[in-house]
Amino acid sequence: MSDLPPRDPHDSFDDSFDDSFDDRVEDDFDGIVAAETDRDPDLAVIEAGSRTLRTQGSTPQDDVPARPADPEVDRALREVEADLATRWGETKLEPSVTRIAALMDVLGDPQRSYPSIHITGTNGKTSTARMIEALLGAFDLRTGRYTSPHVQSVTERISLDGAPIGAEKFIETYQDIKPYVEMVDSGQEYRLSFFEVLTGMAYAAFADAPVDVAVVEVGMGGTWDATNVIDGDVAVVTPIDLDHTDRLGTTTAEIAGEKSGIIKQDATVILAQQPVDAAQVLLKKAVEVDATVAREGLEFGVVARQVAVGGQLLTLRGLGGEYEQVYLPLHGPYQAHNAAVALAAVEAFFGVGAQRPEPLALDTVRKAFAAVTSPGRLEVVRRSPTVVLDAAHNPAGARATAEAVGEAFDFSRLIGVVGASGDKNVRGLLEAFEPVFAEVVVTQNSSHRAMDADELATIAVEVFGEERVQVEPRLPDALEAAITLAEEEGEFAGAGVLVTGSVITVGEARLLLGRS
Repeated sequence: MSDLPPRDPHDSFDDSFDDSFDDRVEDDFDGIVAAETDRDPDLAVIEAGSRTLRTQGSTPQDDVPARPADPEVDRALREVEADLATRWGETKLEPSVTRIAALMDVLGDPQRSYPSIHITGTNGKTSTARMIEALLGAFDLRTGRYTSPHVQSVTERISLDGAPIGAEKFIETYQDIKPYVEMVDSGQEYRLSFFEVLTGMAYAAFADAPVDVAVVEVGMGGTWDATNVIDGDVAVVTPIDLDHTDRLGTTTAEIAGEKSGIIKQDATVILAQQPVDAAQVLLKKAVEVDATVAREGLEFGVVARQVAVGGQLLTLRGLGGEYEQVYLPLHGPYQAHNAAVALAAVEAFFGVGAQRPEPLALDTVRKAFAAVTSPGRLEVVRRSPTVVLDAAHNPAGARATAEAVGEAFDFSRLIGVVGASGDKNVRGLLEAFEPVFAEVVVTQNSSHRAMDADELATIAVEVFGEERVQVEPRLPDALEAAITLAEEEGEFAGAGVLVTGSVITVGEARLLLGRS
């Protein structure tokens, strides 16, 4: 039985593999967040496909685009990528929306031509965005989705109707707005950044489509994030934890203050379970702007969850009632919570719980969740031994991934391949994985942000002990070494490899392992 408090469906919500569990919920909000502050959602996880490192094999349909087959299109895309690369990268910021607002102004404010759902938080944003997109699409709405970072191709960041825009459309959109970008550049102290230009491209592409609704994930924070020139009808805040502390703050309350910037006047706010101090900040902001609030564990939540083949079977409590027997092809408790948040966001967008009491059509909800994917997040790319990719890049994400791996895969021995960015809490990430990795192969990806493999090894030895750490500076060598270690147990022993630490590491491993 669920411990969720009973609720009259006619009330509005502004006042208010062998295992299963019931969410524990208290009668008051403070009780809920106090009991749940240890739960941190990660990035997404998805069902398996396979492709070996040494042999070719069939692979399921993939929504991560490969390089264009047409040489001329590929050349043009590389020119755009090279042009974008001359701008400030995503880790160099001037906290302001001045430049992006100027670009929107000269483009005619395309971001105001459609309603939007705006998503912030520390982990789980992309998974939640994909779930929201799938639900909206199942109800026959044309969607635009903007997420970051990308796994393999920059074109992944801008999606229409659930699929990344084609290379030709990406190039065309860039060429369309380039004169306006240069116009804004000439009048600003700093040129528009890589992320700001991509944001402008996304908003322009959505208006050109046109879309019925945009699903937009912030790049960092909220208040001064480039995406925050939209006024989201629904603001979603996934659980907040410590990340980007040099820019957002050193406590979850300070970080929540930055992320609360996406909560706009009269919006509806969907709050995942939060640390107490973060919840207080978010609720205060909602009161200040007369926003309606729905909180996980009170107005909506996970009623029941049962591990199933390839994912999990859920009963979700939405703003309009319960949704039973919902199959989600993603692993881990946090993904169930992401699903509850996504469902509530779409209900709020349609006015469920406020203007209309009845829930969404159950069959449509089931169909949407059953089709959700999230490449590069607990993605199986090889069998015998099983190789899994997951883009966890901070301690909160790593803890959630470690829990999900233990639940979803019956590994007798797990080998880690870790390549991390130097600006992350690498020690915390390694400590989260230490209980589940028998051995770890440390490496580095090709990014200039990558932590040197020897530097990473020094920290890994302190966490794992010297006998459990192997250093392979080149990612291909690291993958081969980890697979060899896993194969030492024999073909049927159940050993596996988890590649993690960075989205870039996962993207490069994905290419090496043939998923493209």
